[in-house]
Amino acid sequence: MPPKILIVEDTESLALMYQSYLIPTGVETRIAYNGEQAVVALQEFEPDLVILDVMLPDMNGLDILSSLDPDSAPQVIVLTGHATKEMAIKAIKLGASDFLEKPIEADRFRITVNNALKLKDLKQTVKSYQTTYENGKYYDLIGSSSEMQSVYQIIKSASASKATVFITGESGTGKELCARAVHLASPRANKPFVALNCAAIPKDLIESEIFGHLKGAFTGAIANREGAAGQADGGTLFLDELCEMDINLQSKLLRFIQTGCYQQVGSEKEVKVDVRFVCATNRDPLLEVQEGRFREDLYYRLHVIPIALPPLNQRGKDVIEIADALFKKISKEEGRAYKGMSEGVKNLFLSYGWPGNVRQLENTIRNILVLHDEAYIEASMIPALPNAQNQSQPVAATVNTVASEVTPSQSFTSPSTEATPVISEVATAFSQADIEPLWLVEKRYIEQAIDACDNNIPKAAALLDVSPSTIYRKIKSWEEMQVS
Repeated sequence: MPPKILIVEDTESLALMYQSYLIPTGVETRIAYNGEQAVVALQEFEPDLVILDVMLPDMNGLDILSSLDPDSAPQVIVLTGHATKEMAIKAIKLGASDFLEKPIEADRFRITVNNALKLKDLKQTVKSYQTTYENGKYYDLIGSSSEMQSVYQIIKSASASKATVFITGESGTGKELCARAVHLASPRANKPFVALNCAAIPKDLIESEIFGHLKGAFTGAIANREGAAGQADGGTLFLDELCEMDINLQSKLLRFIQTGCYQQVGSEKEVKVDVRFVCATNRDPLLEVQEGRFREDLYYRLHVIPIALPPLNQRGKDVIEIADALFKKISKEEGRAYKGMSEGVKNLFLSYGWPGNVRQLENTIRNILVLHDEAYIEASMIPALPNAQNQSQPVAATVNTVASEVTPSQSFTSPSTEATPVISEVATAFSQADIEPLWLVEKRYIEQAIDACDNNIPKAAALLDVSPSTIYRKIKSWEEMQVS
């Protein structure tokens, strides 16, 4: 679509001349001969650029410029036959991208217009980039990791389409937040977003919940009820935990997705709606198809734009960004003060596996804020967390006891022989020949700890009760010693 340019000029001959200057550029133009026409054209024409004369018969052009919304305003080039330095400065302060003094040469005019349009494109690109990536936040999704950047990009690319989005991910990874982001980024943002959890509704009621029912359709149907499909008309219908849906109802859902038409329970009348579908599951949908619990044709109908949400333990420092946002949010809800987290808290959050993902992190943060009045969060406030590998072993206890239970004279067995570290027995005889430089013992012990933690240095640092920066510094010093 060509750029749209509004020319606001009270002298008809000049307005037509400016319009002729722009014919070779292929833009779409409209002329307004006074301020009143200009105000109407701004609403109806929605120009990308306004060529604005200052001296209009019914008002000052700068008054029009000052009334424009900075966030959605077109680019503006101000024209005047009586230019002053003060007027130029005022126009620029009010948001004009350039200032031209009459008479204007054709080439200069076209170059100025072209530059203003390029500036508008640049601003839109920057605004879009900031909306997506600034501060690691995209709508209600938080995280700067490359994994989440990929998710944001998919949502952004798919937002304008009506194509069905299929979200997969572990429980607690934020699938509904992702679905809302798809809705809010789309042209349907001002229409309803209706979420339905297929796992939370009894099997014999889910059809009524989706499609609605008429009074008397079944026992307990005491009034007509519009289902989620009707409520979402024009907007987005989010079907969470879709693989939990009864396979007999899946055929009706398939027909609804294909045609946009459905029948309420107890009715023979067909209802047509305009709905964008977003689905989610924490199961492997292909495995569900293979096991016969999910229709293959429904899977391929829905699996158009897949989004795989990564678990929290694969998102690196996102956990700190999310934790900080949750501390701020929940502290307001609970009436608590929050000023920040200690490095110990951050290291512990980074080293823990978070089997319950963001939902578990949120519950942990609420526990901390409810049980402690302090505004600065310390590691001692964190409740015992179940170990991701061994649920019976609290991670807090592990962090506090490993350093005291393991001494430098003990060592981990090779990670290649056992998946988990095992403490060897202390040698009964120890002679001068067994003595090694302390730095070498420390080096071997730290390297074994890193190996036991699958090369996760922050996790190893937390278990060794040191800062990750300490380990990085020691590794660098060992490398320098080898070089020398």
